[in-house]
Amino acid sequence: MKGLIRSVALASTVIAFASLEVAAQVSDDVVKIAVMADMSGPFADQQGPGDVVATKLAIEDFGGMVLGKPIEIVDGDMQNKTDVGLTLARRWYDLEKVDVILGLGSSAVGIAVQNVGREKNKITIATSAGTTELTGKACSPTGMHWVYDTYALANGTATAVTKAGGDSWYFVTADYAFGHSLEKDAGGVVQKLGGKVLGSAKAPLNTNDFSSFLLQAQASKAKVIGLANAGTDTINSMKQAREFGIMAAGQKMAGLLVSLTNIRALGLKDAQGLLFTEAYYWDQNDETRAFAKRFQAKHGKPPTMMQAGIYSAAVHYLKAVKEAGTDDTQKVLTAMRRLPVNDFMTKNGTIREDGRMMRDMYLLEAKRPDESSGEWDLMKVVARIPAEQAFRPLSDSECPLIQK
Repeated sequence: MKGLIRSVALASTVIAFASLEVAAQVSDDVVKIAVMADMSGPFADQQGPGDVVATKLAIEDFGGMVLGKPIEIVDGDMQNKTDVGLTLARRWYDLEKVDVILGLGSSAVGIAVQNVGREKNKITIATSAGTTELTGKACSPTGMHWVYDTYALANGTATAVTKAGGDSWYFVTADYAFGHSLEKDAGGVVQKLGGKVLGSAKAPLNTNDFSSFLLQAQASKAKVIGLANAGTDTINSMKQAREFGIMAAGQKMAGLLVSLTNIRALGLKDAQGLLFTEAYYWDQNDETRAFAKRFQAKHGKPPTMMQAGIYSAAVHYLKAVKEAGTDDTQKVLTAMRRLPVNDFMTKNGTIREDGRMMRDMYLLEAKRPDESSGEWDLMKVVARIPAEQAFRPLSDSECPLIQK
């Protein structure tokens, strides 16, 4: 009997030490997630406070704990300024011991923050920034691009519009990294399909008056005016185009980054028939509707693809921490790449060596007013675009991490 007691005691001691060893793998006894977004500017409706709500839901679904340690969240407004984003990132990594930064805001900020992550061997996951440079020349071994990129948006929308007869384009482009990337990718698709790009007008971020840029587009006689912008810039340019009678005169508008909240702000009378590409729509199926119901209960409106995507990224990161048994950057990255991405918006997603998370995209169309049955019943799925068709082929990537 004494021998049995000793054996039980020894076994208990081994288990206790094993538990301590696992717990010791969590740095600072906490797993800390940071959300960086535009909290008050032109993209706040698409990301912003909704990103924080979605990340908190992800943490809630983990019971607030991973590996026996608490999960904490911090957030900050990068104000669409690279220096502000860099200051936030360095403070979070150096002083607040953040393990991963999600969101990253705009493209220019995203590239800069991803570079900080590489420098400090810390994980960054871009869920709102769109430029393909994040997985191209600026790719990072510790950075991932999660929801969409300008190639996928341009590929889906420009292909559909050009094939439908819109074979001459003029772009109204946001004058920063995201807009330039979107125009380049969409223009490449148009030309590949035999169409022509007649020119572009570069508009500063957060422009209120698009009249001069739209008049240049109108004067070009292009069949399609491509809006290579986002957020309130897209809303303002669409509304002013209607006021100028551009669509009534026969030119089509193609929104290259359009979100649920943009369509709501425009109203279906003005937005009806608009084609655009997204990674998620809240009313696709029972799973997407269930998440949207939870999210709306806390945020007052259904999630955009960016807000749904940051939930997806946060959950996958936490699954990888649990799988790796640690929050060590390299071990978590290995687990993230090994585990398939499965949640309400992504099925069997995979992470490529350039950091691109491969997932299906969807061609959507804004409904006619008579098709809508409610305030947020605004879009319908026209086609599913498989991941391999949606995103830039790995063989075309300029990412230096890829072995060719």
